[in-house]
Amino acid sequence: MPSDAAPDQSAADGYLQRAHLLAELGRYDEGVGELTALLADEPGHLPALTMLARMHLAAGRPAEALAVAETAVTPVPDAVTADGETSAVEPPTAAETSGTRAAEAAGGVLPVLVARGFALLDLERWKPAAATADEILAHGPGDAYAQRSAAAILSASRNGQAALDAAWRGVELAPEEPEAHLVLGLVAVRLQLFDLAERAYREALRLDPELGEAGQDVGVARLERRRYAETLEHLTALADLPVARPDPVRTVDDGIRRLLLSVAGWSLLASLLAGVLAPASSGASRLFAALSVAGVAVLLRRPATWRPGLREAMSRGLAVPVWAAAAAVLLLLVYALVGSPWPLAGVVTASVVAGLTAFARR
Repeated sequence: MPSDAAPDQSAADGYLQRAHLLAELGRYDEGVGELTALLADEPGHLPALTMLARMHLAAGRPAEALAVAETAVTPVPDAVTADGETSAVEPPTAAETSGTRAAEAAGGVLPVLVARGFALLDLERWKPAAATADEILAHGPGDAYAQRSAAAILSASRNGQAALDAAWRGVELAPEEPEAHLVLGLVAVRLQLFDLAERAYREALRLDPELGEAGQDVGVARLERRRYAETLEHLTALADLPVARPDPVRTVDDGIRRLLLSVAGWSLLASLLAGVLAPASSGASRLFAALSVAGVAVLLRRPATWRPGLREAMSRGLAVPVWAAAAAVLLLLVYALVGSPWPLAGVVTASVVAGLTAFARR
């Protein structure tokens, strides 16, 4: 008997993999066909039922998704004995029910509960959706996925403090997951906590800059992320709030400004130290200046990160700090070559001008 288990499991994995690939290509009906074939042999296969429910959701069929999810979370009333005969099973006690739920949570029942909650939301069955969210919270008190999923469902079905608490808990459990911050923003918008919503969405974008395009994703792997992003964008539009998106122009200018501040600060410090060394040893002072210029060259070792947008940034008001920073470095090199104190005075002046003007252009 054990020898038959491996081929069966391998065949089931094959069905699941093919269904997943088809779903990621947006070919949901073909993916459903693969899962239906698997479920014909194994009607209670939880991963297949979970994927099938999520696939129906992705395809916009919440009624079918709900039917599959209910099948997955409903216990089978009869058991099959070893000789193939069916025997009735007595209702479980409260302790047995609690133990069964714990086992289900460990076996991956949370995703199918989330699918059921989403399906109920899409069908506008608010009370059952809220009850499902409560069940998800009970199954995963320390699970970030459970907390943020329940928060999103509660926010749409019942709203209130419970949704906000679950969203905060999801962020605390997984602060590096952008979906957690996305859900917090979603809940905050519905509670009209707009400052919190903006901060949460900006943090989600910082963690995943591609999150702003999540509404265009297909498949089931990022189903929750797609739903959250679409809903948040819709809500912010209704509330007449701008959805925070990264500004590529501002990003380039900020990067060049930080670079200019670093060059100006480095040049100013080098000129002051070179001036201190000059009375004791002119050679050591000039050598230090030369090494400082080499340090600036190291700082600029990756021109591809700043050169493409430099000309445009100068046209947007950064011309003065760019030329002043360049003059500071050039004058420091002149001092290293000739040893006159006047270039050091010029370095100090140019560095101060570059730093102040770059800082003022924030």
